[in-house]
Amino acid sequence: MRGRRIRVRGQVQGVGFRPFVWQLATRMGLSGAVLNDAEGVLIHAAGGDLDAFERALSVEAPGLSVVDAVESEAADVAHQQGFVIAASGGSGAETRVTPDAATCPDCLAEIRDPAERRHGYAFTNCTHCGPRFTILRELPYDRASTTMAPFEMCAACRAEYDDPADRRFHAQPVACPDCGPRVWAEDRDGQKLDGDAVARVVDWLTEGRIVAIKGLGGFHLACDARNAEAITTLRKRKGRPGKPLALMATLDSVTAHAAPSPEEEALLSSPVAPIVLLQRCSDALPDGLAPGQARLGWMLPYTPLHHLLLDRFDGPLVMTSGNLSGEPQVIGNDEARQKLSAFADGFLMHDREIARRLDDGVEIAGPAGPVVLRRARGRVPGTFALPDGLPDRQIVAFGGQLKSAICLTKNGQAMLSHHMGDLDDALSVEEFLKADADMAALFDHRPEAVAVDLHPDFRATRHGLSRAENLGIPAIEVQHHHAHMAAALGEAGWTGEAAVGIILDGLGLGEDGTVWGGEILVGGYGAAQRIGLLKPAPLAGGDRAQAEPWRNAVVRLDQAGLSEVADRLFADRPVDALRAAVTAGFNAPMSSSAGRLFDAVAACLGLAVERQSYEGEAAMLLEALAMLAPGSGGYPYETDGAEIDPAPMFEAIARDLAGDVEREVIAARALGFFVEAFADAALSASEAWGADTVALSGGCFQNMTLLRHVSERLKGLRVCGPGLVPANDGGLAFGQALVALARMEAN
Repeated sequence: MRGRRIRVRGQVQGVGFRPFVWQLATRMGLSGAVLNDAEGVLIHAAGGDLDAFERALSVEAPGLSVVDAVESEAADVAHQQGFVIAASGGSGAETRVTPDAATCPDCLAEIRDPAERRHGYAFTNCTHCGPRFTILRELPYDRASTTMAPFEMCAACRAEYDDPADRRFHAQPVACPDCGPRVWAEDRDGQKLDGDAVARVVDWLTEGRIVAIKGLGGFHLACDARNAEAITTLRKRKGRPGKPLALMATLDSVTAHAAPSPEEEALLSSPVAPIVLLQRCSDALPDGLAPGQARLGWMLPYTPLHHLLLDRFDGPLVMTSGNLSGEPQVIGNDEARQKLSAFADGFLMHDREIARRLDDGVEIAGPAGPVVLRRARGRVPGTFALPDGLPDRQIVAFGGQLKSAICLTKNGQAMLSHHMGDLDDALSVEEFLKADADMAALFDHRPEAVAVDLHPDFRATRHGLSRAENLGIPAIEVQHHHAHMAAALGEAGWTGEAAVGIILDGLGLGEDGTVWGGEILVGGYGAAQRIGLLKPAPLAGGDRAQAEPWRNAVVRLDQAGLSEVADRLFADRPVDALRAAVTAGFNAPMSSSAGRLFDAVAACLGLAVERQSYEGEAAMLLEALAMLAPGSGGYPYETDGAEIDPAPMFEAIARDLAGDVEREVIAARALGFFVEAFADAALSASEAWGADTVALSGGCFQNMTLLRHVSERLKGLRVCGPGLVPANDGGLAFGQALVALARMEAN
């Protein structure tokens, strides 16, 4: 029988795509078969309107699916009555694994309905929601390859699993109270407690206790977000004095403390269910949740267990990662008992093993859509299409030292891994190495080249060079800020001749051996050159300059001829010793870092002067102040066409401080300096080089006020700004991979 052979490529396995095809074909009166194989979904169909059928495959596809392509050709189709779902073929390593997805409305209704057999069941899921990547041990994605393997389905669950008309058809984690995982409560000594575990935990939280809760990709530490004493206790126990704490609440509770826009509400409620940074609109919650910050990080419950908790607990919960300071999130029950008993007064445990450690993602609504600050649960292992013109070759890129992530390219796609922490920590390094081996095996990846950062002392660089040597393949070194620029261009699918990049971050080794961080670049994927920069200043004390903002303020004030201002502002600091070390050239490398300039301004305003308790604290506090005085204009600067000199800004700051100008106005004017100086430099560069595109990247562009105003000032040009690829070092590996591909094509 003559018909069509139809190939569907993309994220089309584990999302209910085959039953969708079966239902669609049955509705249209087609005959044939659908199956999963190594490349995605394969369909043989005959009869009826096949053009309409093909269109519907994309237009009506299940919500969790991502259809990249529908390809078809005429073919003979075996004569049969009706349409069937055939057995899968191949290993599945050529297709995508679906990210974990938040509980869907149908499953949520079930757990709340006393008449349903899954009423109150904490592991309810279907093909539209539930765990995927966090339970997967290896491909193909079937139950035997997941941490659900020990739980044998009961007859009722098996009937749903085998029925193509049921939304649980081939939902690998399907379970119910009769056959699936269970939850229980434990005290801090590991003693299992009888009774309703959720009710007991709600009581603990109401009493102001701290509870370790096992989630989807790891443990959280939870407490009542309204209880200032509980928050203080949590911070003391965890050694986390100032870093913002994430919150989990129902949407009604979120809107009582914030005013999310329709875009922000959609992001909160999406299957990704990330932590979304929302501006405060109420002082009802303790400032200790995020001291000095204008935004709080909110997420909605994304598992049935979370919903069951919040259905009974009337209010928001702190829900922060369960880990020792600087270490990866805890995922195992025994590990939690060992490491979290010093923090938690009790535990909410379950017996479904977590195969992969995944933090909660962190996102914010930007001027052009969601901006990912931490790529994690719900986004991984989603992929990005490679820009047209780059070769389809297998590359592995290893990113940088901070916010480590790995990127693989294969079949025209780039898979950027989850956030794995800073490689200064030994356990984060262990996690990084494990992820490298895991991803290579999971996606059947055989790299033809390795891409690494220029910095020879980065652990990621050393690992990449060693891997390349062991495999006998090329190692391609990519300058840090070029990788940032390529990442921004690549996500946007840019394919031009030359673009301009504004790259603002903390630091990265430059091609000239100095420390870069505030750069104007021109180029593309294969090569880029620096044509503008922030005037360099010494990093007094080397790495200590990153932790102690006052050091950066002193050197910038001294450069501006304002040593007496530095003496007055920092009279309690060893300013003379710092100057002596700088004069002697001792541990004071020159740097054009924009991040350290943010720190310098913040210190002048008394923000995180002595030491930052977490990365980016001073800059975040500065932005929070600036948001209180919009429209304040920008401080002046000088430029010779290449270097941007901030000395006039510091002269103006000194005058404003002496004139008792409000700190928020000074902060807003300083932010205006960054906007005007770098956007105007990019506009000049675009005119000089005939470029119509500007890429914005680097960790400083996590500042949404900066991003929004720079984008507005570049109106008329195509702006490739931060999006689903993080602007911080979590996106470096993606950019490195693109640069490596371009250079391989050129050679």
